[in-house]
Amino acid sequence: MFAVFRNARKAACAAAVAISSLALVACEPVSLSTGPTINTSKPVPVALLVPRGSSKQGDAIMAQNLENAARMAMADLQGVQIDLRVYDTAGVPATAASAATQAVNDGARIILGPVYAEAANAAGLAAAQRGVNVLAFSNNTAIAGGNVYILGPTFDNTARRLTKFAAAQGKSKLLVVSGDDAAGLAGRDAINRAASRSGASVAGSVSYQLSQQGVINAIPVIRNAAGKGANAVFMTATTAGALPLLTQLLPEAGVRPSQYQYIGLTRWDIPQQTLALPGVQGGWFALPDPIKGQQFRQRYTATYGDAPLPIGGLAYDGIAAIGALVAAGNSEALTGAALTQGAGFQGTGGVFRLRPDGTNDRGLAVATIQDKKVVILDPAPTSFAGVGF
Repeated sequence: MFAVFRNARKAACAAAVAISSLALVACEPVSLSTGPTINTSKPVPVALLVPRGSSKQGDAIMAQNLENAARMAMADLQGVQIDLRVYDTAGVPATAASAATQAVNDGARIILGPVYAEAANAAGLAAAQRGVNVLAFSNNTAIAGGNVYILGPTFDNTARRLTKFAAAQGKSKLLVVSGDDAAGLAGRDAINRAASRSGASVAGSVSYQLSQQGVINAIPVIRNAAGKGANAVFMTATTAGALPLLTQLLPEAGVRPSQYQYIGLTRWDIPQQTLALPGVQGGWFALPDPIKGQQFRQRYTATYGDAPLPIGGLAYDGIAAIGALVAAGNSEALTGAALTQGAGFQGTGGVFRLRPDGTNDRGLAVATIQDKKVVILDPAPTSFAGVGF
């Protein structure tokens, strides 16, 4: 989950965490190149930290989804036993830190979760004191590093995939259009970094205030910027935010999809009704391997009676990665060096791997929308030797 952080974590700091509504100041968990050893002949103690007990609407359902998916993954493991213990964090950093400490005291050799960035950071700090790694469900790269690895899809990963594809298709001159909030600015920065490494270039950048009038005011600015050499408009907007309005007003202002390739940093196929918007037809976006994703949703629904939340797949992925490493019979299967092995793992959305900096790479497909349906333009790679990387 995305949140705002001040990057002031240092490896030599003590493990005190200072939380405010605006920023988080904390110390960077120690990098665990060795980490805890395990007895592969016995069930491996794994802690799952979920936001049960939170006052936020939907967190209880999310917590149950994560636990369900983790247990489904455990049932799929071949020759590996997991001793899963679930701890509630209430979505609160202090509670998450206490839960992580309790989990380690109870024998956990690795922690899966929590969800929210502040809570994951706090859990990481607590677990670092005992040399335990954390696989968090967050997508916030600000907390990644040391003993904290994030499983959530990142802007950088998506931006790398899309800028490389755009460059290969001759749509390499990007106008970046972003909201002025933390997520929008982080998305803009991710596109800038990706463009510099993929053969694309940033022809301009326009930000807008997150309001209807803010988007309206930005339209002529975007139009003028697009006319200065861009051939693609790369938007950070979400379907629940400015995307519907942007894709309605830009063509009306002359920034037409027939002339400028629309590209989205976020999923344009969720919710389903987004597919009917005229302005998104022909746009490009990235998504996990849709076949594997559908298989996971069908199995989850058959097992538990309801469709999973998208985040549920991350819990399955975490257990799948742990199981794959433990199955090799290596007592150091849960160290940082093992977790970041280059071949990666197979998950609910395809191949993924954890990077030494705590972020991740995920194999993504490039898709478009035609006649209100998702059409895959470039399939997700099945290994890290694929064209998507």
